[in-house]
Amino acid sequence: MLKGELYIANDPELRRIFLTCKELVRKYNKTITEAERTAILKQLLGNCDDSAYMEPPIYFDYGINTSIGKEFYSNTNLVILDVARVMIGDDVMLGPNVAIYTAGHPLDKELRRQKYEYGKEVKIGNDVWIGGNVVINPGVTIGDNVVIGSGSVVTKDIPSNVVAAGNPCRIIKHLTSKEKSEKDYLVQI
Repeated sequence: MLKGELYIANDPELRRIFLTCKELVRKYNKTITEAERTAILKQLLGNCDDSAYMEPPIYFDYGINTSIGKEFYSNTNLVILDVARVMIGDDVMLGPNVAIYTAGHPLDKELRRQKYEYGKEVKIGNDVWIGGNVVINPGVTIGDNVVIGSGSVVTKDIPSNVVAAGNPCRIIKHLTSKEKSEKDYLVQI
């Protein structure tokens, strides 16, 4: 599964991991204190820093296939379908209703009827801001210092140092190392 090859999701070992994830997600979504939430995230995810914060509710398929860097924040309703690896860098912020998908299904109807699936990993660099209601599709890499505008559907890789938005998501602006005025920081996308 993690190699991107076809697999069947109701394999007993995968089912066990999936159900463990569901129990941890349920606990997280009902927990109030940050200390308890941090402890649950440490159990749920493959890797995460103590500074990670996710506003409930959250949803993961497996959890253990997701790694999150330092100073991560997500607003409410984060969905990560992590049948393949999801690697998120440091200082990443996600708006509400962000969905990160690694799961895919074959085009061939016979393979779909046999319940085969596959996954393609998603990578998100450092210093990334992703607006609300963004969908990130399987196999996408987003570089460092990127802003993805609200409502975007990211279907292809996004390079570093850009503002990108739309459906499909495309580059709107290249960012320089130092923006020239405050107006540049308040880009409406």
